Amino acid sequence: MGYKVACVGATGNVGREMLNILNERAFPADEVVALASRRSQGVEVSYGDRTLKVKALENYDFSDVDICLMSAGGAVSKEWSPRIAAAGAVVIDNSSAWRYDSDVPLIVPEVNADAVSGFTKRGIIANPNCSTAQLVVALKPLHDAATIKRVVVSTYQSVSGAGKDAMDELFSQTKAVYTNSEIENKKFPKRIAFNVIPHIDVFMEDGYTKEEWKMMAETKKILDPKISLVATCVRVPVFIGHSESVNVEFEKPISVDEARNILRNAPGCLVIDKHEPGGYVTPYECAGEDATYISRIREDATVENGLAFWCVSDNLRKGAALNAIQIAECLINRKLIKAKQKAA
Repeated sequence: MGYKVACVGATGNVGREMLNILNERAFPADEVVALASRRSQGVEVSYGDRTLKVKALENYDFSDVDICLMSAGGAVSKEWSPRIAAAGAVVIDNSSAWRYDSDVPLIVPEVNADAVSGFTKRGIIANPNCSTAQLVVALKPLHDAATIKRVVVSTYQSVSGAGKDAMDELFSQTKAVYTNSEIENKKFPKRIAFNVIPHIDVFMEDGYTKEEWKMMAETKKILDPKISLVATCVRVPVFIGHSESVNVEFEKPISVDEARNILRNAPGCLVIDKHEPGGYVTPYECAGEDATYISRIREDATVENGLAFWCVSDNLRKGAALNAIQIAECLINRKLIKAKQKAA
């Protein structure tokens, strides 16, 4: 017997990607339901070769739902995730609403799959921030080999991480540049076309942004609380795919060749690292792909036991939708949930 899966936020970038990936991976679902707010009721979304009509979240009965993939923002998740969990579904939430709750596991399956069993406390599992997800996939095997002390990361994050309106703004501003039209800033505080903006999420009292704080807090929760991490998060005029420049300081010696071999054999990682023009991966190549691509692996001679590398990943997939579905697969493969008996 298959599972009944509800996708909340089905009309958004990540929600649509979730439906695509459920179909691509032949997820064992007998029924998939697309949900969103009332204003999206009746909108059609694709699920493989089928079309689903979106239903209103406010009126939906979750009593026979097994898994709810939630991608409707933090406020909606705070209100609805506990209700859905109380109805007996496991909620896998893509927002930041539950990531820092000690009773909610924060999961990247390649990194800390064993922690998924903690879902029973709240009935909720949190998906990490998109920039964190790809980072910890690359860091985990290196940490196991040589123990990470400190990470310095600069991100180059695509506009899709800020939603469909942000993608539309990059498109319209780029078009305006070429047609010599007026450029409007609505989603971003400054022009994004042909520019970079060192500001993602709100500013905090210490001068860091919330996005930068998230990377630090989530890496500690997922990987190891002893790791020190500092981040600078930058929005760039790319539609899909986040890039990161990463410097890592280890407790034990680790050579470039050792690191390269470790990463080549690590789950979720794909190493493309040739010391020649084009011998690395850019966001353009990673769009639509599942892996975290790692390039430019080299020694960081400014610290003892230091390495530097470049990594890119599709933020809508590994950074959000794919990771959520991998968590659901993990629950099933570990026999942590069973499909409910459905009424005939």
